[in-house]
This record gives sequence, structure tokens and C-alpha cells, in this order.
Amino acid sequence: MNDSDWVLAIARTQFALTMGMHIMLAALTLGLAPFLVWFEARWLWGKQQAARDALHFWLTLFSLTVAIGAASGVVMEFQFGTHWARFSQQAGGVIGPLMFYEVLVAFFLESALTGVMLFGFNKIRPGVHFAVTCLVAFGALLSAFWILAANSWMQTPVGFTRDPNGVFLADSWRSLLQAPSFLWRFSHMVVGSLIAVAVMIAGVAAWRLRHFSGEAASRLMLNSALTLLLFAVPLQIVLGDLHGENTRDYQPAKLAAMEGSWHQPAPGEGEPLRLFALPDQQAQRNILEVTLPALGSLYLRHNLSGHIKSLSEFPADAIPPVLPVFFAFRLMVGLGVIILATTLAANLQRWRGGLTTSGRFLRWLTWLSPAGFIALLSGWVVTEVGRQPWTVYGLLRTAQSVSPLSLSSTLGIFVAVLLIYALTFALGLRYLLRRVKGEMPSGEPVVIALKTPH
Repeated sequence: MNDSDWVLAIARTQFALTMGMHIMLAALTLGLAPFLVWFEARWLWGKQQAARDALHFWLTLFSLTVAIGAASGVVMEFQFGTHWARFSQQAGGVIGPLMFYEVLVAFFLESALTGVMLFGFNKIRPGVHFAVTCLVAFGALLSAFWILAANSWMQTPVGFTRDPNGVFLADSWRSLLQAPSFLWRFSHMVVGSLIAVAVMIAGVAAWRLRHFSGEAASRLMLNSALTLLLFAVPLQIVLGDLHGENTRDYQPAKLAAMEGSWHQPAPGEGEPLRLFALPDQQAQRNILEVTLPALGSLYLRHNLSGHIKSLSEFPADAIPPVLPVFFAFRLMVGLGVIILATTLAANLQRWRGGLTTSGRFLRWLTWLSPAGFIALLSGWVVTEVGRQPWTVYGLLRTAQSVSPLSLSSTLGIFVAVLLIYALTFALGLRYLLRRVKGEMPSGEPVVIALKTPH
């Protein structure tokens, strides 16, 4: 590899790192905000002290997540100028306005109102405070709306023209929201965030019930999370199927990589379901392949004989890295199956009245806590790595989008970002674990205090 290849690889790795960490925080705020609304509603109209305690338990964590998420989002978006200047030059007229709307919502609506929500207890009327909490949840949804609109346009671009220099010009802002993948991508992300947070809340509540068995707030958190999962997980399966059909029609190379499909099946045979394989991109085949005949066609084409485009039908330089896409997809689906089975079993146990006394089941729920976020990250690997080698799918290559930086400066920036993010997220995780193990707050939410020397 020459220096330009290394610059591209490091720039891509850095963006993947910052994007991956930021998407975790964004998903946490997006999925946790509706729970805050729910707990506060239960407190206002049901006068349940357990609901008030649950609200205060999660509110400080939510506020900290918003603060770190806003900071990490700034770093991520600055990279469009530092590392991806050519992309910004070519596609800035389309991506810029969408990113601006997202920043406007994140900084001026979500962040500002989060401060009112955190410090406003007993200072503003309960009804007004509840309205603020609802607006924060709506702000998180709007922020996801605009960022996913930008991503969906890059995945399935529509509503633009290009000038003689190749610069993308939007026909109108409305046309940019008509990307064919936008509806499914946005819905899939919102429901995925709700599932990830619900699994985390169930795990935290399960841990607390093992150590504080009489805690009413933890019982409420567990019941609320399991009830949401009972509806959200089946919905996500349907959305995932519809999103897969969209990918089949608009990004067939990505779908072929997800399936590890190098060549068309023999005439009359359906697509196999590849449970396991080791894709060999150079040889264009799979090693140690374990398949179930024709079952792939059942979920890909909803019959037993339909086919998808195989990787051999695309030029070699237009095929995404197959191995990470193939395994990330299976990790996402595998965790989804585990979450579905756990949801059904846990709700059955809950209806029988034995869930909160089953130490083994509560322990399993605790271990499962990060599963939703791991599945979410795996899905983003499929989405972003599967789009390669394009930044704007089919129109602008990633290698044509990177800034003309020196290898030394690119490497230096990467190391600095890596250290800062590692420290920030290590401290955040430490606070989360301390918060989970601490006493259940009652009354005012706990606010982080910074000690200063006398």
C-alpha cells in the first residue's frame, strides 16, 4: 500500500470509530426518551412513587448522554471538512442543509430543553415539565430524522442534478427526503434503538432486583421494558424484511454480500440459507460453507425458487468487503433471535408471576443487557461497509472523496481522537455502572457535582 492508500484506510477507520461511538449515544437518547415520557406520565396521572424514582434514575444518565453525544457529533461532522473535503466539495450542497437541520435540532432544541428537564423539577409546573420531556423526546426523533435522511440519500440518491464539475445540486429539499431507502432506514433505526434501550433497562432492572428484591421502581422498569419488547421485536422483524426488499432492489451488491452469494444457483434451485461460511473475496467463493437448501429464497423472494443477483455479476472493483458484511449481518440476526426468544420467555414467566424471583432468569437478562446495542452496531457495519466502495452509491467512490492529507498528519489525528474517545467513553461507562449499582434516587434527580479545591 502507498501513502494515499494508508490515508484512505486511516480516514475510514477514524470515521467508523467516531460514527460507531456516536451512534451508540444517539440510539441511547432516541430509545431512552420515550421511557422518560412514560415514567413521568405514570407519575403525573397515576401518582406512582415508583415511576418518579425510575424517571430520576434514568434522567441524569440521559442528560449525560446528550452532552457527550453532542460533543462526539461535532467531532464526527468536522471530519467532513478535515478528512473528506472532496466529498464535501462534491456533495456539500445536498448533505450540508440536512446536517444543518440535524445540528439545529440537536443543539437548540434537544440539548437546551434537556437542561430544563434535568433542573426544572419543583421549579416549573408539573404539566409544563412533562411537556418539556415530550419535546426532548420529539427533538431526539427529529435529530435522527435528518441524519438518516442524509445517510439514506447517500445510500439511494435521488432528487439531484450534477453540474459540469460533478457537483451535486439538490432539486429541492423535499426531493432529498424521497430517497427510496429513507422510510425503512428511519423506521428500522428508531425501533432498533427502542429495542436496544429496552433490553438494557430490563438488564439493569434485573440486576437491581437480584440485589434489592423489594425495589418497586425496578419492577416497573422491568415490566415496562418487557412490554415494549413484546411489540417492538416482531415489528422490527417486519421492518427488517421490508428494508431487505428495498436493499435487494436498490443495492443488490450489498444484499449479495450479506448472503455470501457469489454465483447463481443451478436452474430450478432456490437460494440457499448460508448459516456459516468463510468468504474468500479473491477466489470469489465461500470456504467451509454450511447451507440449508432453498430457504434463502423464502425470506429473500418469499418463495422457494427465487434468486437474487450474485456477486459475480458485478465488476470486482464494485463489490463491498464481503467477510465483515457477511458476519455482521449474522451477528445482528442471531442477536435478534435471542432477544425475541428471551422476550417471549420472560413475558411468559412474568405472567406466571415467577420472573422477579427467578435468579437464573434475572441473571440472564443482566448478561443480555448490551445485546441490543451490539446488534445495532452490527447493522451499521452492514449498512456502511456494504455500501463500499461508494460514498454516494453508484456515483462517487470513497477513494475519490478523501482529503489530500499527509500520512503523518492523518495518523496523528487518528491517535489523538482514539485516545480522547477511549478516555471519554471509559469514564462514561464507569459512571453508568456506578449509577446502576447505586441507591435508587427519591425526590430530585441526582446531578453530577464537580469537586473544586478550597
